[in-house]
Amino acid sequence: MKLKHLNLTVTDVSVARNFLEKYFGLTCGASRGNGFATMFDEAGFVLTLMRGSEVHYPNSFHIGFPQESKERVDKINQSLKEDGFDVQPPQQLHSYTFYVEAPGGFTIEVFCHIERELSEN
Repeated sequence: MKLKHLNLTVTDVSVARNFLEKYFGLTCGASRGNGFATMFDEAGFVLTLMRGSEVHYPNSFHIGFPQESKERVDKINQSLKEDGFDVQPPQQLHSYTFYVEAPGGFTIEVFCHIERELSEN
């Protein structure tokens, strides 16, 4: 079974949609002004954005965009930084990762898994 749909409540659908298109390659299939948008990725995942006057996700809530390499994670991080977003440099934690507060009131994790080499001592 695969998760193929997620709905996010956001404070500004248009701004969140533009952000997701620019940095993460999602495409908007349909929208109704600033109240609703349906977005798709290249694998057919459907992300809907619905406007809410107040958005309160738990502190640990986030959505993730896996990348194919550290270089791609670094490139997205640099693009966000150059465009004025408050992002910390990626770190090697559970994966090579960083977080960004997206316009609209939700958090995004950008990451890639790195195979760790095992060495014999």
